[in-house]
Amino acid sequence: MRHDITLKVNGEVWPLDVEPTDVLLEVLRTRVGVTSPKPGCERGDCGSCTVLLDGRTVRSCLVLAVEVDGHEVVTVEGLSLDGLTALQEWLVERSAFQCGYCAPGVILSAAELLADTPHPSRHDVQEAIAGNLCRCTGYVPIIDAVLAAVQASADPIAREG
Repeated sequence: MRHDITLKVNGEVWPLDVEPTDVLLEVLRTRVGVTSPKPGCERGDCGSCTVLLDGRTVRSCLVLAVEVDGHEVVTVEGLSLDGLTALQEWLVERSAFQCGYCAPGVILSAAELLADTPHPSRHDVQEAIAGNLCRCTGYVPIIDAVLAAVQASADPIAREG
């Protein structure tokens, strides 16, 4: 039995009909066309499918689409609709990512942290991104870039453009 839902994704409203077993990750990628949330472990361990749901990070591979009816989802594309944020600029400037597969989840996790804690400690950043598996960098360049963004910008998650 299909269900009609309405989902706001990156500011745009999407009326969708979904199966009870459809997960948010696949709905975003195949129906909405947003590809930054990536399939990885598909059990919530790696963080590659991270999105913001009503301002909080969730693993979209674990969320049923029917559960998000009427809610708002923001992906990394939604953070940079009007240009990159200072956080994103600093991550690029510092070459914080190598392959980039983890980048959207890390950026959203850091954005959630900075929305709640404008002046985080190194430990705060480590904790915030701990649920995002990065096999390339060892995390140090990512953490350094987040902290540099905090020092350089009054609002690192505001759009630069």
